[in-house]
Amino acid sequence: MSAAVSKLAVLGLGLLGGSVGLAARRRGAAARVVGATRRADARRAALACGAVDEVADPEDAVRDAELVVLATPVSVMPELVRRVAPSLQRGAVVTDVGSVKAPLVETLPGLLPRGVTYVGAHPMAGSHERGVEHARADLFEGAPCVVTESPSPEARERVASFFAALGGRVVLRDAAEHDAEVAWMSHLPHVAAFAYARALESAPAGAAELAGSGFRDFTRIARSEPALWADILTANRKALAAPLQAAARALEEIARLVEAGDADAAFRWLAAARTALSRASREGRETRSDQPQPPAVASARRGVEDTKTET
Repeated sequence: MSAAVSKLAVLGLGLLGGSVGLAARRRGAAARVVGATRRADARRAALACGAVDEVADPEDAVRDAELVVLATPVSVMPELVRRVAPSLQRGAVVTDVGSVKAPLVETLPGLLPRGVTYVGAHPMAGSHERGVEHARADLFEGAPCVVTESPSPEARERVASFFAALGGRVVLRDAAEHDAEVAWMSHLPHVAAFAYARALESAPAGAAELAGSGFRDFTRIARSEPALWADILTANRKALAAPLQAAARALEEIARLVEAGDADAAFRWLAAARTALSRASREGRETRSDQPQPPAVASARRGVEDTKTET
């Protein structure tokens, strides 16, 4: 597959930024990847694992780059864009991997010079692990990757094609839709896991000895980085309010039924919960099979399949 991007700049070399670089290099989605990060150990690790061809200061990393991927916490992105804006070449496209889109869509375009376009993106992939040493070339394989609205159809298609070339399944959403949906599908589950983990402060001293696979499955995401998730949850606070309230009501309902000793009502509540989960899963599968994709995405997907066949 021919390289889609001559120079790719990745600003932020943690798990996601490192995986973007690693996947782009392994899959031929970029001829050259230049990374930037503040931490010297991350720079060394990114070079050692092959996530980047070289590292540089952010201003030098973006110079002459056709595509720039912001892979820092969402709250840091506006200041970072202000810093690198004078170094961006005309025609460049800036995208990101942030978990919240509306604040970025509202803020970042106004910080860019004329001729440079921002298109928001969010690959729904990751891990509770952090750091470039955990980066994986296959992290985005089959994962939903949201690409948001843009005044430039060409720029949106370029971003969609790039993430498809990394193995992602491109999903088109506007920023508000993304934030509302991800609040339910990602942010609320993390809050629930963290809330349970916090409640463990009240557990009996010997309870942890009985932890099995259910405990491990449910609590895995509560091992995620607190600073990162504080940033995500507060950035998406408006969209997250309704899911949090709905979850609180659901907990109150099952608590009331259990306390009342009403097994029949508890059964009906649990059965309804399982039905709701099945319906959501089914609707997700149906939507995936029906959604049209931008023309460049189909081409990029074919390139990914060709690469997989060759290896």
